[in-house]
Amino acid sequence: MLQVDEIEKFLKSYDSPVPELASHVRQFIKKEIPGIEERLDIKAKIIGYGFGSGYSGMICTIILSKKGVKLGFYKGTELPDPFHLLQGSGKVHKYVELKSKTEILSPALRNLLIDAHTSYLMRMKK
Repeated sequence: MLQVDEIEKFLKSYDSPVPELASHVRQFIKKEIPGIEERLDIKAKIIGYGFGSGYSGMICTIILSKKGVKLGFYKGTELPDPFHLLQGSGKVHKYVELKSKTEILSPALRNLLIDAHTSYLMRMKK
């Protein structure tokens, strides 16, 4: 498990508002899925969330760039998205681009995260 300081140090390498948004997304994920594990991948510029290592245990990622923050979903193409939040042309992964704390607190985003967690639980039952 990572030291919180390591992630915070990594986030501070970005200009505002990226660290602040990423911190809010981290809090949001940890609140909605208690006990979820964080894994920092500095080279890929992502923070992964799931249970266990590798893709099979992954639920979502925070994708960082100079311009902003995206909440990525493993198996995002399989998630219900009635509000059309998901973007990306990947065959497996999709993401939601986040520009404000208000977007992070939206019920639609919460539903996507809960659905991603439920999808993970169903995968693990197989």
